[in-house]
Amino acid sequence: MTEVADPEAALWKVLVEYIELKTSELRRQIGDFESKWKMSFAEFAERCGNDTLGQDPFSYEVESDYWEWDGAETLLAHYRTLQSQWM
Repeated sequence: MTEVADPEAALWKVLVEYIELKTSELRRQIGDFESKWKMSFAEFAERCGNDTLGQDPFSYEVESDYWEWDGAETLLAHYRTLQSQWM
């Protein structure tokens, strides 16, 4: 329950809470990758590109982390844009 009588206000409340939950989860996921690789995504991507990561940049683990991390960074930026427009 949103505890809001107006349906439009209730919908906005649900959307705001959803975005807050998503950004929190994405920040946690990004933090996990930063802890694992001990660097930011920008540095990770650069080091993958110039083969200075210390691991094969085409290995399953590295590529899998790259795409998941990139997706999390992209979604977080998108949700932050929505927050700045709506809140």
